[in-house]
Amino acid sequence: MAYVKKYDVDFSKRKFIENTAAGFLGAGVLCPVWSALAENGDFSAAYPDELLSIENYTKGALKTGDTIDSSNVDMLQDLLDGVRYTQIKQMGRKLEIVPVTTDIMKLSPVEYTEATLRNKGLAKFDTKGNVVVGDGKPWIGGTPFPEPKSGVELFANITLTWGRHDVSFYPIKSYEQDKNGRIGYKYELGWIEFAPVGRVKVEPTPYWPGHEDKLRYQSVFFTVPQDYKGSAFLNSWPYDQTKFPELLGYLPQFKRVRNFPTSQRFEPLLPGSHLYFSDAWAAGDPFLTWGNFKIIGRGPFLAGLTENWDSSDENWEGKTHGGAKGNTFWDTKVELIPEAIVAEAEPVGYARAPVSKKRVWFDARTGLPLMMLTFDRKGEMWKTFDGAYSVYDNQGKQVMDGAYPYWSWTHVHAFDIQTSHMSRLKQVKKIAGGHRWWVNKGTDIYNKFLTKSALRRMGT
Repeated sequence: MAYVKKYDVDFSKRKFIENTAAGFLGAGVLCPVWSALAENGDFSAAYPDELLSIENYTKGALKTGDTIDSSNVDMLQDLLDGVRYTQIKQMGRKLEIVPVTTDIMKLSPVEYTEATLRNKGLAKFDTKGNVVVGDGKPWIGGTPFPEPKSGVELFANITLTWGRHDVSFYPIKSYEQDKNGRIGYKYELGWIEFAPVGRVKVEPTPYWPGHEDKLRYQSVFFTVPQDYKGSAFLNSWPYDQTKFPELLGYLPQFKRVRNFPTSQRFEPLLPGSHLYFSDAWAAGDPFLTWGNFKIIGRGPFLAGLTENWDSSDENWEGKTHGGAKGNTFWDTKVELIPEAIVAEAEPVGYARAPVSKKRVWFDARTGLPLMMLTFDRKGEMWKTFDGAYSVYDNQGKQVMDGAYPYWSWTHVHAFDIQTSHMSRLKQVKKIAGGHRWWVNKGTDIYNKFLTKSALRRMGT
């Protein structure tokens, strides 16, 4: 007797359309995701087989271990944004398929996920639209709205939680290259994120006393090339998301720290770069300075969530392929994400913003941003941002974050559709100047990296 599937390919599509039309955004097709994972931390029961295996989804045409390239990308067009589809079809980009991840503990830091489960249902918006707990205090840790019911909840989730660690130092190598593959600038930089509230691991938790009015402190400094060595910037974010961060910068040629205007969030940090502070984590501005949030779609998607850390490279440099010189794209492993929610927002608080709106694909299960597309003031597609995440555990080697392997982003592509300029970023182990990766250190990091005097010190 032939085996008949209870749920065919069209079942999920109909379910996604029905849920979106009804305004229901909670993740899950067969049952709510967070109900399923409460049993054993596994998402599987929330989705039919077709969404848990690329082999089932493609009816055997593709399987785990296969490579997506120009010869087979057409059959997966529904799982890709239009830009990555074109990159694969015309620019030689390739993506390797890995198994679907169903264990929630592999999709965020363990302590962060535990806090999300522990604090589920406690977040709400106050009269100004800020996220608070019952007594009106700032958020206490984890994803505030793990079962989002609106676009603003999706953007609030990622804006409040960025890298999902209490404190992070990312050594980064950045490559700026033109449509011919020529690399015009190579930068090495350190990026620091420090959360004064919503802390889940580093004492004191959940707040750092005396700093409860701040959402985050974030700084970046450059060590390469020599012409820009010492350039540094500091963002101090009020917890009130209707207020703009204070942006300070130190430029070695002027040997002083100065305030930058809010509009600087939409300008490149350094020559040759197409990256803005506004682009960070698809949520580089206070979420209440954006508005007109809307949900425009949902369904399965392909993105890099696991297996993107290569332990064979001592400095985590990564390998490249494709483009005019074979170096335009990072090697990336992707998996079938059962459910992504596509949301849009407009920069209502920035009259002179060059961006008219952004479109972001979120993993419906975790709220992670998977892909961002921005539009220029004419409403035309402008830049895309796609990257990859991973647990840093590969081939018997691990990078530890306390008791557990480190989880984080591994690389990012920022692609200007209109000029074919590519900015490639890679989180590495160390950069010039002796700066090495670390995560979740104590509050002494504040004085070392996140004050006005620290900017001057980093610039010398």
